Amino acid sequence: MILLARLLLAAISGVLVYASHEPHGFWWAGIAGVAIFYASLIPWGERRPKPLHGALLGFVHAVVVYLNLLPWVGYFVGNMPYIALSIFCALYSIATGAFGVLVARQKWGFLAFPFVVATLEFALSSFPFGGFSWVRIAWGQINGPLANLAAWGGPALVTLATVMVGTGFVAAFRFRKLGPVAIVLPLVSGLVAGIGVNDASNTTGEVTVSAVQGNVPRLGLDFNAQRRAVLANHANVTKQLAASDSEPDLVIWPENSSDVNPFKDAEARALIDEAVAAVDAPVLIGTITQDEVGDRNTMVVFDPDTGPGDFHHKIYLQPFGEYMPMREFFRNFSDYVDMAGNFQPGNGSGTVKMRGIVVGIATCYEVVFDPAFRDAVLNGAQILTTPTNNATFGFTDMTYQQLAMSRLRAIETDRAVVVAATSGVSAIVHPDGSVSQHSEIFEPALLTELLPLRDSVTFAVRFGHYVQWLIAGLGVILMAASVIRRNHR
Repeated sequence: MILLARLLLAAISGVLVYASHEPHGFWWAGIAGVAIFYASLIPWGERRPKPLHGALLGFVHAVVVYLNLLPWVGYFVGNMPYIALSIFCALYSIATGAFGVLVARQKWGFLAFPFVVATLEFALSSFPFGGFSWVRIAWGQINGPLANLAAWGGPALVTLATVMVGTGFVAAFRFRKLGPVAIVLPLVSGLVAGIGVNDASNTTGEVTVSAVQGNVPRLGLDFNAQRRAVLANHANVTKQLAASDSEPDLVIWPENSSDVNPFKDAEARALIDEAVAAVDAPVLIGTITQDEVGDRNTMVVFDPDTGPGDFHHKIYLQPFGEYMPMREFFRNFSDYVDMAGNFQPGNGSGTVKMRGIVVGIATCYEVVFDPAFRDAVLNGAQILTTPTNNATFGFTDMTYQQLAMSRLRAIETDRAVVVAATSGVSAIVHPDGSVSQHSEIFEPALLTELLPLRDSVTFAVRFGHYVQWLIAGLGVILMAASVIRRNHR
């Protein structure tokens, strides 16, 4: 009966952690969920902790989070891929729970457990196939004070602080004197860190940027069959921009806004040139290109005076979508395998120049990878953009979850981020992570705003990878110490 009660707590904690993510955005629910999960791992009344019980609790907690968080994965391809991904991700939390019960009985366990969680989250975010960072606890804190810590350690530090506050509440109940330290220190640190976020003294200039959302003709996986209509939509909305009172310096189109290669298709090139000439500003356009390496997912600058210029080949590709790892093996399980592309990754600086302004790019899925925007800033990016194509995910939560990531990256890098989506949600994000305007889903939209250009380099941008490895190193040491201590006992 005790184990059943603990399993129920683990499931409830999973629901709460899910509720912290967008579009719900109850940041405090993430802390409450972690606290309840940690409480479920404490071997109340047991003389010897049982890692097997902890493993089961960890799996239940995680699978509840992911089954609620990731339905968009199977929106058009069925439930099997989505359920399989959720279960696979939850396997990492088997280790979280197993080590969790070993540290939870210790007086210092509430300080050790956050490092255990952050370490195994790092493992999930790293491998296989580049990992799956979409499910980080940190993304659910974008509306709370702990998000400000992203400027000092990126999502890794935000996750660590979130878990520490949660375990601190449990420690306050168990040990009275120790817990408040774990509660107060991260929250105060987040509030203090917020003082330095969006420092106007780092602004070197301003630029008027427009995000164009052309929309798609219809829902479904046949997005490529609609590609000429999608291109025409973005060209037409850009002409509307040219006819308005707005005079943008830069214009951002989404990923896949021209899935017809304008370097091989004269009609596509003519549509783009006409729209660029009408708006009389450089336009960053998402398209498909080919070179001697293979197919590329590319963002290209088209200038009304000089034509095609700088480009960004997507570096961090989405497995099982843009490319198919172990294609022959996975073909045994699903016919959808052959719908995956065969794109090749780029190796550029993550930036393009548009009329002398250095723009950092994380195309769609790239925004979940820490190096994407960090490298762009180190390479001189003054403003950032996340061009994205969410059309194949319908009216699901996917686009809202991705926007939360762009918002956290804005805080992390001290840069404004322009999110341009084919079908929504497009948004203008300021360096403090706030959204000043956004579109709705599946409607044409134009977002234009005067935004700051920055030259600052935050601690997270310069040293964030060291922070991540330090947290992971301490996590491994603490997990090893818990095993040694158990065996010694």
